[in-house]
Amino acid sequence: MDTQVETLEFEAEARQLLQLMVHSIYSNKDTFLRELISNASDALDKLRLEAFRDKDLQVDTSDLHIDIEVDKEQRTLTVRDNGIGMSRDDVVRLIGTIAKSGTVDFAQKMKESNDPAAAHDLIGQFGVGFYSSFMVADKVTLLTRRAGEDRATRWESNGAGTYTIESVDDAPQGTAVTLYLKPEDKDDQLFDYTDTWKIKEIVKRYSDFIAWPIKLEVERTDKDGQGTREIETINSMKALWARSKNEVEEHEYKDFYKHVSHDWNDPLEVIRMKAEGTFEYQALLFIPSHAPLDLFMRDRKRGVQLYVKRVFIMDDCEALMPEYLRFIKGVVDAQDLSLSVSRETLQQDRQIQLMRRRLVKKVLSTVKDMMTDNVDRYKTFWTEFGRVVKEGLINDFENRDTLLDIASFASTDHAEQLTTLRQYCDRMKDGQQEIFYMTGESRSTIEISPHMEALRAKGFEVLLLTDPVDEMWVESVREFDGKRFQSIAKGQVDLDTEEEKQTAEAERDQQKKDFAGLLAWMTTTLQEDVKEVRLSSRLTTSPACIVGDTYDVTPTLEKMYRAMGQDVPRIKRILELNPKHPLVIGLQKTYGERKDDAGLAETAELLYGMALLAEGGELSDPARFIRLLTDRLARTL
Repeated sequence: MDTQVETLEFEAEARQLLQLMVHSIYSNKDTFLRELISNASDALDKLRLEAFRDKDLQVDTSDLHIDIEVDKEQRTLTVRDNGIGMSRDDVVRLIGTIAKSGTVDFAQKMKESNDPAAAHDLIGQFGVGFYSSFMVADKVTLLTRRAGEDRATRWESNGAGTYTIESVDDAPQGTAVTLYLKPEDKDDQLFDYTDTWKIKEIVKRYSDFIAWPIKLEVERTDKDGQGTREIETINSMKALWARSKNEVEEHEYKDFYKHVSHDWNDPLEVIRMKAEGTFEYQALLFIPSHAPLDLFMRDRKRGVQLYVKRVFIMDDCEALMPEYLRFIKGVVDAQDLSLSVSRETLQQDRQIQLMRRRLVKKVLSTVKDMMTDNVDRYKTFWTEFGRVVKEGLINDFENRDTLLDIASFASTDHAEQLTTLRQYCDRMKDGQQEIFYMTGESRSTIEISPHMEALRAKGFEVLLLTDPVDEMWVESVREFDGKRFQSIAKGQVDLDTEEEKQTAEAERDQQKKDFAGLLAWMTTTLQEDVKEVRLSSRLTTSPACIVGDTYDVTPTLEKMYRAMGQDVPRIKRILELNPKHPLVIGLQKTYGERKDDAGLAETAELLYGMALLAEGGELSDPARFIRLLTDRLARTL
C-alpha cells in the first residue's frame, strides 16, 4: 500500500495564525485543552447522528467517550476520541487551511492590529481552536480514521509553515491529537500540563458540561500507601440548559458559550427559555459581545445547535433563527421532534416555526430590556449588530414594531450619541407630523447636502442613515407611532407653519409666474437627465438640488440592484431651483432677455452638474463638465 509521506505548506493566512500561536499571543494557554475537547465532542455528536441516519454504517456507538492521556517522561499529552474521524481530504481541508471564509479580511485585520489582545480576539472570531495547540507544543501529531473507511491518516507539524501527511494502517476509528509539550519553565509557571490535577482543573472549568464522558488515568493511593492507577471520568456531563438557574455559576455560562461559538470572548448577554405544555423545549442562547468577521459573508454559517432529548441533531440550525439574528449562538433542546428530522423538513415543521417565533420574541425583548436596565450594554449591542438587525425591518412584519423600538440612529441633534425613534418623536416640534431622514454614504456627506439647508435653518432634527440596509428598509416602513417617515431628498418637503404659508403664499404664486418660462425651457433642455425642473422650498444658500419623486428608488438603491444583476430602468429625478439665489435670478433674467443665447443651455447643464456633485452623485460625462466650467471661468477673467 502507498504510505508515502507528503510535505505540504499551510495556506498563507494559516501560517500567519500559526506564528501568532507559536509566539503565545494569548495569556491563558489553558484554553488549548478546551478547544481540543470541544472538537472531540463534535466528532462524537456527528458519529452518533451519522449512525442513526445511515443504517449501513458499521460502527459501535455503545461506548463513545473522550480520553486524555499523558506521558510525563516523553512530555506528551493526547486527546483521543472514537468519533466520526476524518478522511485524508478532510485533514488537508480542515487542518491545512483556516476552515472559514474571509481569510483575506482576517489577514488584513491581523496585519493592522499591533495589540496582542486584539489579535487574540480576531483568532477567536475565526474559530480556529485546533491551532491553539501550538501555544503549548513544539510539535503536534494527529492520527485519524473516518468511520466506515479502512485506512487512516497521520498529520504532523511543528507550526513552522509546513506539515507532513501520510496514509497508515491499523489505526482505531476516531481522532487522536498528540501534543509534544514545550520544555517546562519552572520560573514561568507553577504547574505542568502533564499534571493530572491541572488537567482535571481545566476540564472542570471549561468542559464539565460536555455530554460525553471525558476519561483520564489517575493515580490512587490506598490505606496501605500502595499506589494504583485507574480510569476516572472527570466531567459531570450535566447539560447546562437542563439545570436550574441557581445551579449554574456565571463562569459556566461563559465557558459554555465559548464551547458552542468558538469565540474566545465572553458573551454580552445570556438568554434562558423553558417552554412546557403540549410542546416542550429548553433554550440557552447567547448574544456575542463582538460581531464575527464573517457576519456579512455570503457563505457564513448561522443558527443555533439543535438537540432532541439531549441528542445532538445539527449545528447551525437556520430554521430556528431568522437571517437578521444570524449572530445568536446557543442550544435549543426539543422534547417532541423526531431524531430523523432533516434541514429540509425543519422549514415546514409547525413546532419548529412556533419555537422560532418565541425565540425571536425573547431575543428582541431581551434587547429592549437592555435599553432601560443596562444602557452601556445596549450601546455595545447596537454598535456591533445594529446594521444586521435592521435587515429584519424589511421582511419580519410580525416583529417590525419591536425592531423599530430597539433601533437607534445618528441624528443632526446628536453629534456623538445615537437616538431612538421614541426619543426623536418626544423632541418633535409642535405640529410636526413627519420623521425627517436622509440616506447617504456618511454623516459628513449628508450634513453638507443642500437638502439640509431649510431644515437646519428652521431647527428640524433629521435622522442620518448611512448603512446600506437603510436604503432598503425605509422603502418598506412607512411610519412609526403614527408619524410618517419623510425623506428630505424625495417628494415635496413642507416646513412652513400655517401662518408662514399664508404670509408666503402670494410671494410663491408670483415666483411661479416669474419662473414659469425658465422652468419649462430647462425641463426640455435637460430632458435626458431630469423629469422636471421646479422651484424649491428646501434651499436657503445653494442654487439647486436634485430630489426624487415620493416613491422613486434612490440612486444608491438603484446601484445596489444593478450590482446584484437586476435590470433596473434608469430613474430620472427632479431638479429644484432656489428662486432667491443670485445665480438662478441671473439665469432667469438672461432667459427673459435672450432666450436663444447658446450659453444658456450650457449654464443649465452646469447648474445640474453642480447639484449632482453636491449630493455626492457621479457625472455621466466629467470631461465635458470640466470643459464647460473651464471655458466659463476663462470668460470671466
